[in-house]
Amino acid sequence: MDALRLRKVFEFVGDHFGIAVEVITTDGRQPIGNGIGPVLEAQDVMAVLSNDPSAPKDLREKSLRLAAHLLDYDPELRGGKGYARARELLESGAALKQMHKIIDAQGPSGCRTDIGALTVDIAAESDGVVQAIDCLRLNRLARTAGAPIDKGAGIRLFKKIGDRVEKGEPLYRIHAVDVAEFDLSRAAAKQDAGYAVGARNNGEQDA
Repeated sequence: MDALRLRKVFEFVGDHFGIAVEVITTDGRQPIGNGIGPVLEAQDVMAVLSNDPSAPKDLREKSLRLAAHLLDYDPELRGGKGYARARELLESGAALKQMHKIIDAQGPSGCRTDIGALTVDIAAESDGVVQAIDCLRLNRLARTAGAPIDKGAGIRLFKKIGDRVEKGEPLYRIHAVDVAEFDLSRAAAKQDAGYAVGARNNGEQDA
């Protein structure tokens, strides 16, 4: 309902200014990809574009579906062929080649690309299954760690909704550059990790 309400707001604003707005609703229950923070997110993107087997599957799929939606507007593509074309461009390396062209055209950024060396793993406090992830909480923790001002600061996720975890197993890793920000983010994460771990998956049935 919240997503539908927000969609109506965007469409109303678009109509007010004479702009055609089309809203695509996606799953916002958890972060997309494995990284939160400039460098970590960029690594996820480049892994997808490079067809790296370890690239986050959720980011790859969302990217393909959004690209397919745009490609479906191409009059040379028959209806519903956008996804196949998007996947072809990705798997052939054409999308990566185009990204490198964009990077070369913009020139060196001058930003640091190394990940923050100060790290701490936030572990599960019990065995179970990840039931929910508080995206706002993780975003705040990443900002407390220094992101996005410190490009290498942020969070690397190890577990997503539906994943089984054991007590003491890392849920995610905090990266920071500044000692003070590192201490603050670590303390905040230990107070509230932003993860809900339950005894079993919602879809599982009792024996």
